[in-house]
Amino acid sequence: MQIIADFHIHSYLSRATSKSMNIDEISKNGKLKGLSLIGTGDFTHQAWLTQIKEKLVGKEMESGSGIFEFDGMNWILTCEVATIYTQDSKTRKVHHVIHAPSIEIVEQINEALQKYGNLQADGRPMLTGITSAELVEILMEISNKILIYPAHAWTSWFGVLGEFSGFDSLEECYQDQIHHIHALETGMSSDPAMNWRVSSLDKFTLLSNSDAHSPWVWRIGREANVFDLDTDKLTYDTINKTIIKKDPKRLKFTIEVEPSYGKYHFTGHRKCGINLHPKEALKFDNKCPICRRKLTVGVLQRVEKLADRPEGFKPKNDLLIPFKSLLPLYEIISSATGVNRLYSRAVIEQQDALIAKFDNEFNILLNVPKEELLKATNEKVAEAIIKTRNGEVKYIPGYDGVYGIPVFSHEEYEKLKKKQISKAKEQRSLKDFKK
Repeated sequence: MQIIADFHIHSYLSRATSKSMNIDEISKNGKLKGLSLIGTGDFTHQAWLTQIKEKLVGKEMESGSGIFEFDGMNWILTCEVATIYTQDSKTRKVHHVIHAPSIEIVEQINEALQKYGNLQADGRPMLTGITSAELVEILMEISNKILIYPAHAWTSWFGVLGEFSGFDSLEECYQDQIHHIHALETGMSSDPAMNWRVSSLDKFTLLSNSDAHSPWVWRIGREANVFDLDTDKLTYDTINKTIIKKDPKRLKFTIEVEPSYGKYHFTGHRKCGINLHPKEALKFDNKCPICRRKLTVGVLQRVEKLADRPEGFKPKNDLLIPFKSLLPLYEIISSATGVNRLYSRAVIEQQDALIAKFDNEFNILLNVPKEELLKATNEKVAEAIIKTRNGEVKYIPGYDGVYGIPVFSHEEYEKLKKKQISKAKEQRSLKDFKK
């Protein structure tokens, strides 16, 4: 039984989220995406937990399974919390994803965590006066079936390995509770290949989730986990054991957005149009070669700092869960047709027509043959879908809050690179500035 799961999303009760992030809309769009299992998110917020109980309780797939069904979508109880504290004279801000096996356990978690923050202020609450290790200890005292792992591990400001408030290892963060940490979330800013370069991460299962703040198919499930379960019964325990054991027979691959597409992949300075690979940034001492202000250090540079393996390293097969890099269908159509904006009616109509014909977006991105795509859309879009599937898309990497640019032809890629370099050189002649 194939299960495509997105464990980490948020409800409309989290900050900066769409008002449409409700159970009905998430279920509807999750099915259009091709998801089989979605995390509830935000179970620490009482108003959201009330809706979870109203919509999902009584629809548990089987008593004690820990999996709930609503409108054809399966759900698992999850949330994200932030711990903010001082360790080794440095402020630490670490986000964590939590999975829970039952409503009863969720209520015990909420009772314990309300001592450390206002759980009703935000769907992703900020906890103070508690370290990451202490959080894990509290959860394990409630139930050893709870799963906790760092969210978007490399994000500069709130990742466990982030540049500004993170640590240099998971062991440093979770200390004597590290044996309870079995996974980490790669996040939009990294993929498994980047994490493989850090040998201390080998023992952790790499999970990929969308952290979606809106329910639309170009957001929800944009990163996900693909399980192949040798059972017709989907349960919390089956999913949990697969993650803990890092079982490659059951966790077949993860779906990633290419990190270069993210807003903080390369190091750079948006105002001056400077976008640099870490090796080039270091030549300028991480200062903008135009204005000499400090560059915004990208995630790739942080990985370079902690890596003890070269680019392109692959672990042995028993440690390897493969991954596939995809783009949301909307963004493929948008890039292929030159309509570079969100919420274009023309692009949405093309997206919706393809999904209606081929059942869901993941089926289109992963399975539908090119000859069938050509019957349903134009050659540019069909070719772009196949290139995405085959990993043949190039990117002008994102930097300093600027999204990367997917490019589907070599000629266009070279053109954009030259344009980017020329833009920087126009502002000042840069000695030793490299392409």
